[in-house]
Amino acid sequence: MRSDDKLPSMKVDNPLKHVTLRQLRVFESVARHRSFSRAAEELHLTQPAVSMQVKQLEELAGLPLTEMIGKKVFLTVAGEEIARHARRIAQQIREAAEALDAIRGVRGGRLAVGAVSTAKYFTPRLLVEFRANAPGIEIDLRIYNRETVVRLLAENEIDLAIMGQPPQEFPTLAEGFADHPLVFVASPEHPLACMHGEIPPERLTAEEFVIREPGSGTRAALERFFAEAGLPLPPAMELFGNEAVKQAVMAGLGISFISAHAVSLECHVGRLARLAVKGTPVLRRWYVVQRADKTLLPVAAAFRAFLLDKAPAFLAQL
Repeated sequence: MRSDDKLPSMKVDNPLKHVTLRQLRVFESVARHRSFSRAAEELHLTQPAVSMQVKQLEELAGLPLTEMIGKKVFLTVAGEEIARHARRIAQQIREAAEALDAIRGVRGGRLAVGAVSTAKYFTPRLLVEFRANAPGIEIDLRIYNRETVVRLLAENEIDLAIMGQPPQEFPTLAEGFADHPLVFVASPEHPLACMHGEIPPERLTAEEFVIREPGSGTRAALERFFAEAGLPLPPAMELFGNEAVKQAVMAGLGISFISAHAVSLECHVGRLARLAVKGTPVLRRWYVVQRADKTLLPVAAAFRAFLLDKAPAFLAQL
């Protein structure tokens, strides 16, 4: 080929170059609620208006984004991808607005915090104390198991996460702010609650357990405890959430391994008994975590500083 022979240029047209923020906002709401009617309620639109925006977005994409199975809305593979980008764009617009407010000296802003379910026993009260000194802020608190909180953090849907074990799947900045003791508990009538002296871990293998669901940080800590002791995990009933676990243990369905913060009230009033198992309490740490590539806006940075300063004394009283 001579040097002056050139291949014709290939111009690839971007099918989404004419997409509007309104279309992305509407689709993000539909994807989050898995419902056209709920999205319409949230956005103060009619359902036909929401359907029209999604249809226009599908025409631009050249692919179906949703499908109806019965009365439920499901996202296609293309829909999941568009929803992921729509969430990111919505977050970036929010951050831009808050940055401008900070430049103007406007007080307030929005704080999005994710907390693992065990942290629900103290996170709301810390937020109340923080907001008392930072009036005008809007708080978005999302409480889920660890697996879901990690996903929210990875997708930049929250500013900060409160959890017991920082994720390893992507780069983060994590700082421990308080001890997190984990203990074994049983009903006060359980034979182990009446034992004198330390209970060897081997004794627990003969007991029925009530444990958290897979994806829970507490469940992972229990599995590590038995693995480090060279013991198999005992037979167990799986339940979702600390409240269900506590109720089952109080009813006498088995013993459990749980955060001391989650059972402080029940132990205080005699509904549960902490077991003196050798090697416990297992001391972990509570961490405040953010994505490594995220620059915190003033309100989120202020809450992070508040946690590091105030939370240790607060949690020590639980």
